[in-house]
Amino acid sequence: MIGLTYTSEMRVTDSVTALAMGSGDLPVLATPAMMALMENAAMLAVADRLPEGHTTVGGQITASHLKPTPVGETVTATATVTAVDGKKIEFKVEARCGDTLLGEGTHLRFIVNKEKFMSRL
Repeated sequence: MIGLTYTSEMRVTDSVTALAMGSGDLPVLATPAMMALMENAAMLAVADRLPEGHTTVGGQITASHLKPTPVGETVTATATVTAVDGKKIEFKVEARCGDTLLGEGTHLRFIVNKEKFMSRL
């Protein structure tokens, strides 16, 4: 799995601004929305390599948010698998608007059996 990569994309709309999400009071891309896009890319990078009935869940994400992004812009997040240790998968993640780096960091996900995971709730 090391080296697998995926890029997710979203358009910045009013619903994913810091103002709407409550993480700030400006109409720019919210940090939680950027992080969610990074997690989405990581999940999808490995999704088709997992056994039937399994998925990944986020365990930790550490990322910077370097530049603001206004409503109307398109943001991409790319996740690349950097390490695998049993059920633990580590990723390098980054978000961009065009050529501009918006944020970067690391993300940790765990492989889980969906049914067993949900039965613990």
